[in-house]
Amino acid sequence: MPTYDYRCEANGEVYEVRHPMAQTVETWEQLCEVGGLELGNLDPQTPVTKLLTAAGVVKSSALKNPTPPPCMTGGGCSGGGCGV
Repeated sequence: MPTYDYRCEANGEVYEVRHPMAQTVETWEQLCEVGGLELGNLDPQTPVTKLLTAAGVVKSSALKNPTPPPCMTGGGCSGGGCGV
């Protein structure tokens, strides 16, 4: 199950939760239900914002070329824009 980061608009804190891709989380109450968080004294209808993250884990055996690019091994980027 994927992990997502959400920012609570009331307190500015970022929370990491897991839920199915098809599930939509828009309020503090929904985030608490999904993530097992305590509602506390925040309004349950406080909006939360899903943050974009660039992290991911891929097994090297799933790649066509399992060797990392030079910029990932300390060799520097050979011209920039390699997409990593």
